[in-house]
Amino acid sequence: MNPPGFRVEAVEFARQREDLLQVRETVFVQEQHVPLEEERDALDPLCHHVLARDDAGHPIGTGRLTPEHRVGRMAVLREWRGRGVGDALLAALLDQARRQRWSELTLNAQVSAENFYARHGFVPYGPRFHEAGIEHQAMRRRLDGATAIEDQAGARAALQALANGTRRRLCLYSRDLEPALFDAPEVLDALRRLATRAAGTAEIRVLLQDAGTPQRRLAPLLPLAQRLPSVFLFREVHDPVDRNYPSAYAVNDADGYYFRTLGHRFDGEADLDAAGRARQLRDEFAQVWERSRPCTEYRALGL
Repeated sequence: MNPPGFRVEAVEFARQREDLLQVRETVFVQEQHVPLEEERDALDPLCHHVLARDDAGHPIGTGRLTPEHRVGRMAVLREWRGRGVGDALLAALLDQARRQRWSELTLNAQVSAENFYARHGFVPYGPRFHEAGIEHQAMRRRLDGATAIEDQAGARAALQALANGTRRRLCLYSRDLEPALFDAPEVLDALRRLATRAAGTAEIRVLLQDAGTPQRRLAPLLPLAQRLPSVFLFREVHDPVDRNYPSAYAVNDADGYYFRTLGHRFDGEADLDAAGRARQLRDEFAQVWERSRPCTEYRALGL
């Protein structure tokens, strides 16, 4: 279902060539000063294309999938940015890839758009590089199973994707709100958006093995939680078995999870569509939650 104000559809390049290139030339050539000869290539006739139009039928956004299973030419006219057009285009491309039974998608994201793709399950890999004079980051997302998370950047991307995909409840099991993850501005922003977007119906449950350390270092998530006490709920485990649990994870109510075998490391796996594993983690979390103590001291920090 398309959001109000515009629609997205799969199109053939031969039939919609002028509309597709019009948007791309406006964004890439005129706005970003990419040379026209670099924007155009011989792949277009071989790609799967999606096109966004406003209610009057004017083209406002584009995207494509190449034969190499790569997302590219994602472009939205300036006046339409921030209105869900990019999200709808990317969702349409993901749907196209699943219909083709592709196992993975890759893309080269402009660094300014890296968080956008992270929210949709794409994980960065490799060093940044320059393409057409613009700094880029390679990213990938598996479509047939869990994506391997290898480093801090991947871990932050996984948490953004889980928060973005949450319907109402997100559960976080952490040692001590590890600052390398939970202090990251992009993660805090994703949690803030989840906490405020659902008209007070969202709930973020956080289980900690050590509640004292975040309190002593004034973790930036705590002031946010104090402003939204009906959304953020904290508990600390006290059962010896729970305190010795070596892993950490995040799981939402939309069948997504990110699991780290060792809670002090970033490497692990993430999947946004894994009903069985997500249900297992939610059940495990609920059992530990019930036998843990509420962190009432967080409400009186005076931050």
